[in-house]
Amino acid sequence: MTINLDRAASFMATHARILDRRRFDLARGGGDADRAAVVAAVDGYRNPDGGYGWGLEPDLRARESQPGGALHAFEAIADAGPATSPHTTALLDWLGSVSLPDGGVPFALPVADPTACAPFWVQADAGTSSLQITAAIATQAHRVAQWDAAAKDHPWLAAATRYCFDEIRRMDEPPFAYVLMFAVHFLSAAAGNYPEAHELVARLGKFIPADGAVPVAGGAEGESLHLLDLAPEPDHPLRALFDDSAVSADLDRLEGNQQPDGGWVVDFTSYSEAAALEWRGYATVSAISVLEENGR
Repeated sequence: MTINLDRAASFMATHARILDRRRFDLARGGGDADRAAVVAAVDGYRNPDGGYGWGLEPDLRARESQPGGALHAFEAIADAGPATSPHTTALLDWLGSVSLPDGGVPFALPVADPTACAPFWVQADAGTSSLQITAAIATQAHRVAQWDAAAKDHPWLAAATRYCFDEIRRMDEPPFAYVLMFAVHFLSAAAGNYPEAHELVARLGKFIPADGAVPVAGGAEGESLHLLDLAPEPDHPLRALFDDSAVSADLDRLEGNQQPDGGWVVDFTSYSEAAALEWRGYATVSAISVLEENGR
């Protein structure tokens, strides 16, 4: 790896929230104590109803439990695996309580205080299921289910999984870039137990250019998703659709995006100063993890 890890560590110490500092330590080869610390750090965003809020999704700073909070809670718990959280079942129960009859969850629930929240969260339709957020949450829940029976056997995951497969199968034209990304993440996470996922990965692959770069319609200037955003793991089934040179070029791009202060940046809009810092810490952990996992 040609990036400067010492400078990245300094960036995390000076910019990142506790949760991402803990995830960074774990990504750098931490042990059981670091796994437990990640699980403990995410508990600070937990509500008595079993869900998560309080800005765990940096551009959704509402206190109440939200699907976006559930996504990032499960993501942290999955990163900490095989450590488990004592609150997994409660989170899945909460998701079941806000799910709609088709098995999906809405992109966001009504936001009581929209201060510093992105408009796409505040304006979401709470009465319609969203493939984007349901697939994103289910992806992380499937990762947790690899070692936690509380997740594997919970009825929410089965219902959400079926909803995602049904919605993905209905796609016959290019979806919004983030819908595409979370759909392929879901298919990768579910592929071990659902063979139909492989067929659908190939189907979604036709919407992705040969270099893996997908512009975000309506996003910030130049905002795009890249091959490593879509297929970060070397064994991701989408990787079979790209040649080695495309993967290598995108790893070079990711390495080259380390900034002089040691951190990485995001190319999407942040809706508060806190969110801008928090996304950079999150992006830095993600970049380090992806580069190391891919042998850089």
